[in-house]
Amino acid sequence: MLKKQQWIVIAAGAVLLFGLYTFGKFSPPHTEHANPQEPQEANAFEINAFVNNLKKDLTPTQSAYLTSLEDALTRGDLVTQRISNFQSLSNFWRDSARSFLPYIYYLSEKAKLENSEKNLNFAAHSMLEELRGISNPELKTWMAVQANDLFKRSLKIQPNNDSTIVGLGSTYFFGVPGPPMEGILKVRGIADKNPNNVFAQFMLGYGGLVSGQTDKAIERFKKVIELDPTNTEAVFLLAELYEKAGNKKEAIIWYEKGMKDVKNPELLKALKDKIGTLK
Repeated sequence: MLKKQQWIVIAAGAVLLFGLYTFGKFSPPHTEHANPQEPQEANAFEINAFVNNLKKDLTPTQSAYLTSLEDALTRGDLVTQRISNFQSLSNFWRDSARSFLPYIYYLSEKAKLENSEKNLNFAAHSMLEELRGISNPELKTWMAVQANDLFKRSLKIQPNNDSTIVGLGSTYFFGVPGPPMEGILKVRGIADKNPNNVFAQFMLGYGGLVSGQTDKAIERFKKVIELDPTNTEAVFLLAELYEKAGNKKEAIIWYEKGMKDVKNPELLKALKDKIGTLK
């Protein structure tokens, strides 16, 4: 199982750079993958077209192995067979092709067949974390809808899981059909019940960032850091918020705080340059 931090990708600028260098990121999604045959929405993301596009970059050996896995999935009728086949496909895209989206897609399909709360949540949270760094709106919406479905399936098994409720509510920040306030209320309900819930506080901060409520976002991210001083994502997002608000002094303070956990020389230089532009 991959560590959660591997999928953290920060929003933009130096923060995005931090995520790429520090946590490691799978091959970035292509953005030229609209499905021209989709009747409801001309630019809707289509996972099969995306995967087919990725296949162009595979080696002959990888292509032959992937074809054997796909053929096995087509032939598999029993649920146990399909679970095993989805796991194999997921492993291939994770370990050999190093591409996140097909990896988590096939893992999600496996989790749905298993109907395991643990596996549904892992896939959903992985999707939610990754989509925070996606700029393509069609892809972001598709990933949010997928995560939303996985969280809903998990809640049918365990309706009182606070983390799942926060995850479900958070998907509405990223394009899931329905009023964003519906999501905010779900997350806020958990934060009101347990103010020390780091995940709820973080996602309320992120919701404030997405909606342009800078002051509220700053308040929430500060709460996150108070509860979890090692939460580097919150530190860099806070620095970015202060920078966008024109508060260079505070932005520098938080960028410098985040730098303490950065080991990559290239990234350190980029952050020092960033700070230099703010002085």
